[in-house]
Amino acid sequence: MLERRVNLDGRAATADVPRITVGGLRMAALDLEETADFMIEATDPDSRIGRPLFLTSANGEVLARCSTEPQTERLFRAADLINADGQPLVAASKLQSWFPLPERVATTDLFHVVARKAEALGRTFYMFGASEAENIAAVANVQKMYPKLKIVGHSHGYLRGEELRAKVEEINALAPDYLWVALGVPNEQAFVKEFTPHLTNVGVIKTSGGLFNFLSGSRSRAPQWMQKIGLEWAWRTLLEPRRLLWRYLTTNPRALYLLFSRNRPLY
Repeated sequence: MLERRVNLDGRAATADVPRITVGGLRMAALDLEETADFMIEATDPDSRIGRPLFLTSANGEVLARCSTEPQTERLFRAADLINADGQPLVAASKLQSWFPLPERVATTDLFHVVARKAEALGRTFYMFGASEAENIAAVANVQKMYPKLKIVGHSHGYLRGEELRAKVEEINALAPDYLWVALGVPNEQAFVKEFTPHLTNVGVIKTSGGLFNFLSGSRSRAPQWMQKIGLEWAWRTLLEPRRLLWRYLTTNPRALYLLFSRNRPLY
């Protein structure tokens, strides 16, 4: 597949990670704890590859967009590892594969597991994205939850041109082990593609979607029962109908089609 041809160093660094193709994208067949452990190991000095590892996540909307937006598909296939951030992806894999995805790896959950491990090991974070108010509130709450976690810097994501390039230089100089980028799909993936060559001192870049909104407290997550049966999208639509109703009406049917037509077992 395309990502195997163009991403040889990333392929070597993730060679031991089992994968399954779900909805047309190759997903890491790792659970939440295993994904966090992989991220921790990736920032060990002996594991670094001279550039940051690029981790991103996919849900039904992403599958639908990748199938209709060639540029978005290319951005996702450039990732070193893709996590399944959607319960329907997990359910579809269990119906069609002898080695399914073990569980949903939501970035909102993954952040906290990595933060606890990073706090214990002295690893460092940089939090980039969202609005200025959201970013500040998210960082403040994270520092309350994990008082020993080293957050070496943070910035809102509304930067362009020379201001953005200067911020990238600043991030690289701070050399965080983890750069959490919350700019939304596909802007955050495009950011990684453009600026990875300038972030050689960063260990791992993890795209984060709306993570900072949850960390700031401005948005609430769906009840657990809705998350478990794959209806978190419905909860989000109830909270933001004007922004999300049409999006899900157009992407959900296509995502369901892809989940049952473009899957392949572990390899």
